[in-house]
Amino acid sequence: MNTQKLSHRPENHTVTHIQNLFDDGFLNLEPGFQRQSVWNERDRAKLMNSILRNFPLPAVFFYRREKDGHIYYDVIDGKQRIESILMFMGKMRGRGRFETKVQLPGSDEEEWIDWNRLNKLRLQHLVTGYRLPVIEVDGDIGEIIEVFVRINSTGKALTPQEKRHAKFFNSAFLKEADKLAHKHQASLQKAKVLSQGQIARMKHVEMMCELMLSGHQGDVINRKAALDRMMEANSFTPLQIRKASARVTTALNRVHKMFPKLHTTRLRQVADFYSLVVLIMKFEMEGMILTDSRRNRLAWDLLEAFSVNVDKVRDNQRKAVGAKPEQEIYRDYLLTVSQMSDDVNQRRKREAHLRGILGSLFAQKDAQRGFTSEQRRIIWSTSAQRKCVGCGCVLTWHDFTIDHIDPHSKGGRSRLDNAALMCRPCNSSKGHRKR
Repeated sequence: MNTQKLSHRPENHTVTHIQNLFDDGFLNLEPGFQRQSVWNERDRAKLMNSILRNFPLPAVFFYRREKDGHIYYDVIDGKQRIESILMFMGKMRGRGRFETKVQLPGSDEEEWIDWNRLNKLRLQHLVTGYRLPVIEVDGDIGEIIEVFVRINSTGKALTPQEKRHAKFFNSAFLKEADKLAHKHQASLQKAKVLSQGQIARMKHVEMMCELMLSGHQGDVINRKAALDRMMEANSFTPLQIRKASARVTTALNRVHKMFPKLHTTRLRQVADFYSLVVLIMKFEMEGMILTDSRRNRLAWDLLEAFSVNVDKVRDNQRKAVGAKPEQEIYRDYLLTVSQMSDDVNQRRKREAHLRGILGSLFAQKDAQRGFTSEQRRIIWSTSAQRKCVGCGCVLTWHDFTIDHIDPHSKGGRSRLDNAALMCRPCNSSKGHRKR
């Protein structure tokens, strides 16, 4: 026998009642499954206009749950309506008040009204006494999330990532992706990879999920198939999540540092940018690095020229002009971003093109990270002055270290002609810098 666990009942709450729930901590506007706000000030002003004119509004949905003897309400739907009301009343810290243009009762014309003006006119009851229709829902969290997804399937419908976020909001992998997204949000916007609107719809979180999964697998992925399958499996250990996150952070930092003008090229577009970051991540995993600024400049010049030529082919296509024989490589690349751009095979082709441009400029790190015991004895025995090259202190056999003059991380080799005696504090403080 199939029992119906989900239940719901209609209620009517005044704005004052809802405000009191919020002030007392019993109303949660941002449960884990909720999406980010996508309303702008114009949307909020229009809502307040409707309330001040006593127009009816659609019902909001609350998830009613008990905890420690108290009743709490998680907002399933209507977050932005309640948020707008509280912002108008100045009840949300860090959220600015706003005004709306409306003709108030007893007035002959429209005027701009904010909360202070409304109080001065002693008409605040138009807001505080307004009754919102509320549907209180009880059920298992899985059912509540299904309600959330169904309600938000119209209007500004949920993006795939917003649905993923709602369904798997307890996932440790998703939580780490969310942290990464917030950490790199500013740099992604600066590079014009994502707009503010896309970030509001959690596109940056989706990108971090893709990059983390690519970092874990060491290869590009098929976005449509891989992300949901990975979330369903929930098979990542904390160590795997940390490693994937660290790889993504390193790759993103390298891309932004190596190509600060990327926003001027087509490679800022999401499909191109993903492939470039995964390639740089692979180079790092393979021990490949750009060893000097000259090679870095050349890498940028080649990348920029490639981008321009791809754009030229695209422009000719719009004019119904075919690609010339020498433009075939650019036409082939263009196909990877215009047809099923998120398919794993297209992503691999795109990565292969970018590797062909940049690969020869990257040098292989020395497989030998440190100096051998034989090299240490030779360096110590052949040193005329056994002093630290950093601070000049006298060293002994028991406390000396050997420094890579050209850092290993920047292509320096563990060879005798790239070695110098150094005390441990100086060696540690030098880090990756050249002496």
